[in-house]
Amino acid sequence: MKELTRAEEQLMRHLWGLKKAYLKDIVDEYKEPKPAYTTISTVVNVLVRKGIIGFDLHGKSKHYYPLISKEDYSNHSMKGLVSDFFNNSYKQFASFFTSRKELSVEELKEIRKMIDDEIQKKNK
Repeated sequence: MKELTRAEEQLMRHLWGLKKAYLKDIVDEYKEPKPAYTTISTVVNVLVRKGIIGFDLHGKSKHYYPLISKEDYSNHSMKGLVSDFFNNSYKQFASFFTSRKELSVEELKEIRKMIDDEIQKKNK
């Protein structure tokens, strides 16, 4: 899977939310100040060439849709993050996040419960 630029990723977040959209619908999703219509059009065309977005023709208009799910892209990105910054160790990754001062005791308990639930599923 190809890496996405920040602009491409932002556009994909809008398209994943919309599921299918015309260019105008994608542009409408951006907050003010919106990028130029032509800028968004260029990003869409790059994503089409990369095989990330597909489209159906409706007359002269293109109805765009994602060819890659948000979940698949998230999994790919997370694997890259763990590989690049945590020596391919999910243990180091978990340690990094659990040691953050920004996490409250409640959030840590929720994370522990999620881990305990996964351990139970895998032990069955």
